[in-house]
Amino acid sequence: MSIRAIEVARADGGPQWVEAVSTPAGVEVWWDEPRPHEGGRRCVVRRLPGGEREDALPEGWNARNRVIEYGGRSWRPLPGGGLVFTHWDDQRVYRIGGAGPVPLTPPGPARYADLFLPPGRDEVWAVREIEDVRDLVAVPLSGGGVRVIAKAQRFLMNPRLSPGGGHVSWIGWDHPNMPWDGTELCVAPLGADGVAGPCTVVAGGPRESVVQAEWRDDETLYAVTDPTGWWNVHEIGRDGVRGRNLTPMELEFGNAPWKPGLTWMALAGDRLVLVYGTADRRRLGVLDPATGELRELGGEATHWGSTVSAAGGKVAAVRATPHTPPEVVLIDLGSGERETVSAPRPLPDRALLPEPEAMTVEGVHAHVYPPLGVRGPAPYVIFVHGGPTGSSPLMLDLEIAYFTSRGLGVAEVNYGGSAGYGRAYRERLRHQWGVVDVQDCAKVARGLVELGRADAARIAIRGGSAGGWTTVAALVHSDVFAGGVAQYAITDPESWAAETHDFESRYLDGLIGPLPETRQRYTDRSPLLHAHRASGPCLMLHGLEDAIVDVSQAERFVAELDRHGKRWALLTFPGEQHGWRREETIVAALEAELAFYGQLFGFETPEVAPLKLEGGK
Repeated sequence: MSIRAIEVARADGGPQWVEAVSTPAGVEVWWDEPRPHEGGRRCVVRRLPGGEREDALPEGWNARNRVIEYGGRSWRPLPGGGLVFTHWDDQRVYRIGGAGPVPLTPPGPARYADLFLPPGRDEVWAVREIEDVRDLVAVPLSGGGVRVIAKAQRFLMNPRLSPGGGHVSWIGWDHPNMPWDGTELCVAPLGADGVAGPCTVVAGGPRESVVQAEWRDDETLYAVTDPTGWWNVHEIGRDGVRGRNLTPMELEFGNAPWKPGLTWMALAGDRLVLVYGTADRRRLGVLDPATGELRELGGEATHWGSTVSAAGGKVAAVRATPHTPPEVVLIDLGSGERETVSAPRPLPDRALLPEPEAMTVEGVHAHVYPPLGVRGPAPYVIFVHGGPTGSSPLMLDLEIAYFTSRGLGVAEVNYGGSAGYGRAYRERLRHQWGVVDVQDCAKVARGLVELGRADAARIAIRGGSAGGWTTVAALVHSDVFAGGVAQYAITDPESWAAETHDFESRYLDGLIGPLPETRQRYTDRSPLLHAHRASGPCLMLHGLEDAIVDVSQAERFVAELDRHGKRWALLTFPGEQHGWRREETIVAALEAELAFYGQLFGFETPEVAPLKLEGGK
């Protein structure tokens, strides 16, 4: 018995953007969740204090946006049970209450994200993006024109209003920085007209990354920032005077903000609820700033998502374990009692799930998921996360279990450059992308062979986006891997830098080097220009609406493989962007990948359609 692709597809993705709301009847919990079987839309769900769950969005409405192409916080619950949200189809802001959704913003090119409801004001704040310009704006909930609150840096997130309403804060940054390199925490007076005055940068800079800030009172903010090399919680005065580091530990109390609106900290009266740890184990805890006591709330969970909210003496968050996928939980801050509030998802038999373990090989972090029913050296697939400033958490992933249930081992590598282990580990990749990531994946593969767990002749590599880059780079710049599966992969860095979206258009300055000064590095590392050296066949998978990595990156690479007599296959998916959201795509991609490994490692895959590899001599 093994796990089917349709089981993976129907459990794909997880809840995000949780919010706890205090009501006279008790605490409500809101979140949004993926619906692969409904075309991949994200539906906002409301869980009432009595335990009833209801969809807060009618069928066909999709709470997503495309700000910086990855999207950001897309909705907020309104007092009294309504909802304000961004709709994927037209990127406008809508309000829904007793009737159907009503648009609050005009049609046009604008996109909105990181929605925030400022207390005492009948409006929603958001980051508005029009082409490559982003402003902090206010949208009246009763309708009317959009007001610009602040024009500041090229990229903005985390708009907040001080408790007394006199000041506004936000986090911003400019090219060539990415938000984990350096950001600025800005505070400005808010005029009677609702427009911010001149701002003061109170924390951050070119080498300090502020990723979240919340007002404690009218004079002080709590900021998650990393002047020590670790994202800790600091007190910051609105005049720029820095107070205590409340969490002086070599642990991360934040993470890489790939989407505006992520939160790792929530105020709960005079306490702070915090998500913290490393990529090997994320925890949930409550901190008393007065005493410094940090009490863990997380129980057996090995991972907590980058979203947390507190109200009415309770906290809502997203947890996962090695045997359960991400789920929304509500925790009583007094008793520690935990309750799962999201609907249970159907899971395969526990016996089919792997038992993962964290390991370190020559200083490289990895999570190993052993194959089911295999003794001795087994075929292994090295999974490479995207980012590259990202990480793979230690938790149940049915996509991994799909392969381990069939006797394939999986090792997820958090290579140098990964978030979750401090700035020094992240910056191992600085100017070394395509070198350190490839070497680290090879180290883990060889380590598994030396331990007698992996068969040296049957090791593949796979990844998506930046992980797809590492996959094809490893195929052409190492001899460790028998083949690779690359999803929406970058294959030529110089052309990608010229054609990608604004958010990542200067990312490669730090990963490889600025152009044109370091062009030779781009030439030397380009998988496209070295396709003739591929150590094995490659399966490429790509969405046809991908605005982050154009499908031409895959098309040019397989053309070069073909020209040099290498084997390849390319599957493209209409209607998909940078990643899979539709049930049928998830199934097709997984089954094609399984068929590929069957050919590569020499085992039968009668349950899936054959995959034809082109090329070869």
